[in-house]
Order: sequence, then structure tokens, then C-alpha cells
Amino acid sequence: MKFLNKLFILVAICSSSISIAQQTPAPKQTEAITIQGATAHIGNGDVIENCTIVFEDGKITNIGSTVTPKGQVIDATGKHVYPGFIAPVSTLGLGEIDAVRPTIDDDEIGEMIPNIRSLIAYNAESQVVESMRPNGVLLAQITPQGGRISGTSSVVQLDAWNWEDAAIKVDDGIHMNWPNSFRRGRWWLGEPRGYKPNKDYPSDIDQVVSFLVNAKAYKQTDNQPKNEAFKAMKGLFDGSKKLFIHVDGEKEIIDAVTTAKQQGVKNVVIVGGYEAYKVTAFLKSNNIPILVRRVHTTPEREDDDYDLPYKLPKLLVDAGLLVGLQANGRMERMNTRNLPFYAGHLMGQGMNKEQALQLITGNTAKILGIDSTYGTLEKGKSATLFISEGNALDMRTNILTHAFINGRDVSLETHQTKLYKRYMNKYEEGKK
Repeated sequence: MKFLNKLFILVAICSSSISIAQQTPAPKQTEAITIQGATAHIGNGDVIENCTIVFEDGKITNIGSTVTPKGQVIDATGKHVYPGFIAPVSTLGLGEIDAVRPTIDDDEIGEMIPNIRSLIAYNAESQVVESMRPNGVLLAQITPQGGRISGTSSVVQLDAWNWEDAAIKVDDGIHMNWPNSFRRGRWWLGEPRGYKPNKDYPSDIDQVVSFLVNAKAYKQTDNQPKNEAFKAMKGLFDGSKKLFIHVDGEKEIIDAVTTAKQQGVKNVVIVGGYEAYKVTAFLKSNNIPILVRRVHTTPEREDDDYDLPYKLPKLLVDAGLLVGLQANGRMERMNTRNLPFYAGHLMGQGMNKEQALQLITGNTAKILGIDSTYGTLEKGKSATLFISEGNALDMRTNILTHAFINGRDVSLETHQTKLYKRYMNKYEEGKK
């Protein structure tokens, strides 16, 4: 018993210590700010050389090559300005240290739990969250994991005191993990390794259909018990929420989209879409966007092209689909900082820089439904942007000098930059 008490105290100390913020969120913008002389990458494919951007009260009030400066002027001659990068389908702020279970809050018990809201578990003071900003990742869709229907996501900005301050689009969508028609052999039960048909696939789909049918039919009355799960699904049928279906296989993608459309779901987004290149005509005819998983991964099957994960986004863009890029995968929370470099990798697959940039700015904003305010550098939109000394999609030159979220000049200092400076000084002194 004494051992358990000591263990509990140790875990509590670890949990409290890792939740301490490393800097205070930036104050509200109080004066006009002008960025002058930079090359502006708009996020919709356009570029403005020698651009001047003016923003006030958190909004861009003027942008162009012949704009008159106003207020505080930042000389960005020779530098580049980008809209803040957006990380979709992320667990940022829902976990801190994988080895310490009390710091992980990205899933809940249950299979059909659309009423679980990831936003209220979001830790705005996470050290992992703050480490995204020096690479230009300023927005994220905070997404629950696990189960058949994992819960409801929300979109946040990454410089806030709490989740209420962070939220920019609350309960934007519901996330579903579509069943697989094949599954791996369970070697621990004596089954052969490798994939084999999943005999439960039809019944798994029936469960999803049954839930959608009941949710659509649900109408809360005084005589009917309240069903929070069905209540949370209402937005799928009136268009106020999107259904993000996590699915990879060709057959599964067709089944998932067909089922959702047949049950009256207004807006469907495919997440992952490993074999989406095989059904591009079907996806385009149904107006289905895709959030492709990170490109730094290996092929899933022996007969896949060795470079399929690398070229998949370009294949989908060339087919005319609306495509965004995510950082999902093992160690996703930490990998999110590499989101711009995943996009940069696509330049080696034949995609030009501005097309690659759209996958983590304008396109993703459209898919998440925040494009009226975020995702591109345009008059009237949020001044959520950053200045880089070079190409923001190249890890060698993406060195930020300033970053702004809703016009607020946010800190680029993190616990990692502090450690970097500390030990650089140590080794520099050692050379003397």
C-alpha cells in the first residue's frame, strides 16, 4: 500500500510538472502592423513579390505590392510570408508523454461515442503544442481516437491560456473508423500471419448503418429519454458538421462514402485514403475531399509501388480532388512539427511549391470549413501568418523571425529552444 501511495505521488508530480507553460500567450493586437518587402505566398497558389501586408485588430486590412504602410513596420526584405500552417486530425494537447498514461487523454471507452468532445480535454499549455509554432504550425484540428465512432473534433489556434480561448471552430466534425474487409492474422491465436478476409465485415457495416439510421430518426421529446450520442450526430444530417471517415482500402472507401450518402450525411471527408488513387473518379463525382496521411512512411503491401506514400498526394491533386495533408502516424504529436517538410517532400514528386503549400494552408482550411477566416493571406481574413527567412517547406531554411495568430505577436520561444541555446553556449564556451 505504501508503494502504491508513493507511486501515485510520483505520477502526480510528473503530471503537474509537465503541464507548466513555458511562456505567456501573446496579448491582443493594439496597433496596426505592417510587414513590408517580403515575398508573400498567399496559400491559394498565388505569390506577390515585394509585398506589403497591413493588419489591424487581428484582421488583414490591406495586402499588395503598392500598399501604404501603417503603424509598426517590420522590414521583411528578402524574407517570405506565409499563412499559418494547419494540422488536421491531430492529437496535439491531448497527450504529453506517451510513457506516462495520466498525461494521455485522446480516447474514451466505448465504440459509438460521437458525443465525446476532444476540445474540453485540450491542454492549451502543453509543451508539445508550443513546440509547433517555430515551424509555422499555428492551427490544428484536435481529434479523438479509438472506437468505431471516436467523438467530435474542434479546431484551435496554438497560443492560448485554455481551450475556451484556443477554440476557433467548436465541434466541427465527427470521426469514424471504418471497418476493414481484410484483417491481419492473429498469430497469438494460432492464425497464420498476413491478411485474410474479415468475415465480420458485413455485420460491422450493419452496425454502422443501424446507428446512422437511429441517429437520423432521433428527435428528443419530453416523453423520450435523452440520447447524447444520437443528439451529437444531428449536425451530420443538417450540414453543420462533417463526417471524417478514417479509411484506406479501395473497397472500404466506396462502401464508406456510399453508406454515408445513403443515410443522408451531407458532408464527408476521407482521412488516410491510402488506395484513394484507385477510385478518384468516384470520389470526384461525389465531391469528397481527402486528408492524406504523412508521406514519410513505407508502402503497406508487397506489390505497391515503393514510392506510393510519397507520390499519393500528387496523384490525387492531378485527378482534380481537394487534398489536404496530415501528420498522422506513429508519434504523431511530435511529428506534427514536420508537417511543412512533408509538404516540401512533394516538390520532389513533381508538385510545385505553391501547390504543396496549399495542402497545409488553403486546401486544409476549406476541408475543415474555416476558409472564410484562415488558410490564405487575403484582405478581411485573420492575420494568422509568419515570416520566414527562407522556404518554409525546407527544414534548412525555414527559420521564423515573427509569427502572428489573429494579429497577436506570439512567442517563438519553447522549452526546446531554451535547451538548444543553453547547450550551444556550453559547447561554444568549451572551445575557448
